[in-house]
Amino acid sequence: MSRTKLLYQCQSCGFSSPKWLGKCPDCGEWNTFTEEEQVVKLKSRKASAPVVLSDITHSDGQRFSTGISELDRTLGGGVVMGSVVLLGGDPGIGKSTLILQSLPGLTGLGSVLYVSGEESPEQIKIRADRLNITSDKIILLPETSLEGIISVVQKERPSVIIIDSIQTIFSLELSSAPGSVSQIRDCSTKLMFLAKKHNIPLFIIGHVTKDGAIAGPKILEHIVDTVLYFEGDKGNPFRILRAVKNRFGSTNEIGVFEMVEAGLQEVANPSELFLSERPVNVPGSVVTVSLEGTRPLLIEMQALVTSSSFGVPRRTALGVDYNRISLLLAVLDKRLGMKFGSMDVYVNVVGGLKLNETAVDMGMVASIVSSFRNKPVDTGIFTFGEIGLSGELRAVSQAGIRIREAAKLGFKKGIIPAGNASNVEDHGIELIGVKNVEEAVEILMF
Repeated sequence: MSRTKLLYQCQSCGFSSPKWLGKCPDCGEWNTFTEEEQVVKLKSRKASAPVVLSDITHSDGQRFSTGISELDRTLGGGVVMGSVVLLGGDPGIGKSTLILQSLPGLTGLGSVLYVSGEESPEQIKIRADRLNITSDKIILLPETSLEGIISVVQKERPSVIIIDSIQTIFSLELSSAPGSVSQIRDCSTKLMFLAKKHNIPLFIIGHVTKDGAIAGPKILEHIVDTVLYFEGDKGNPFRILRAVKNRFGSTNEIGVFEMVEAGLQEVANPSELFLSERPVNVPGSVVTVSLEGTRPLLIEMQALVTSSSFGVPRRTALGVDYNRISLLLAVLDKRLGMKFGSMDVYVNVVGGLKLNETAVDMGMVASIVSSFRNKPVDTGIFTFGEIGLSGELRAVSQAGIRIREAAKLGFKKGIIPAGNASNVEDHGIELIGVKNVEEAVEILMF
């Protein structure tokens, strides 16, 4: 037995209302409500039996490689059987290319069903030939009906399922259009149950909105096991694959790729790549060390401080938190007497990375002071450390890994927190421990 009711749903976040609203009270977006028919099935089902935790057996987290080490790293070491992975990113960023390049590795599990709702088999074949991908175990299915996909899965029994993309899939049980909140929620849930029931790894490609979030209700990210975002600028060949949710691994891992003519190429040593075009003896350029998961990255931090032409000076931050820049400028004003009230300040992370950890504070301050005083920092020096409001330089985690990475690239001197300098191996680098930002700037600038 079932009954039907009409609701208005926000196409941005999935909020439901019995009447139309101009502004969504949940996400704040305007004119996003559309009328959708909700079919509520009223039927009883047998409840699942409880299980004692100690009686449950598992495969000890067995993982399988995709054949792409950077993708395996982001997934936490490989693909877990029965896991559901959601991959999002801007149009043209390389989502389908990455999945297509992983197919030869995934065929090690058996046949792979590639469901395409946007491209024809001929178009996929053209791209596969360009990437030199061929296998008798790759099955292409141009289908957008959920019921049709489930029927093929039950018939073919593939070892891996690829959905490209979830916004094109629709269920015949719903009257709403493909890509609507109800369709995405219902189709994703049924595909997830299908993957869990048959213990099949499921990869779902999702579109993103203009704000960078995956289109559809937030529940889409909640029901999957892993959420990966492909980041990068269209004018920049480098791509960053970042895990923002992972039930089977760390959420801090990243994978680095370079888009070339033959597809996505793995970058085994991103630190060397990010520093390959670093200018020599130029004010405002400083190398800092950021830790992304278990991977240390040496990053060039650039700053430009110039006189403002307007009454209100500009503060621009690319790759770092804008509010963090404002905080550090206030510390420099208070502790070092540097007045930025009439200065425009621009801070940029070279390579298109987005850094979130506070360990790069010292790198940002050093680049800003270097540009402000128009004095370059020695190219053989690197620095890291968190800066507090009183100007103290606080110790950071995993300092030894950061220093070892700097030693690999030939750096000779490191300006680091005093709390780290006393308990790490120097790896042949002259380590100078400093307690506050005043000491650090004095060493860096002279």
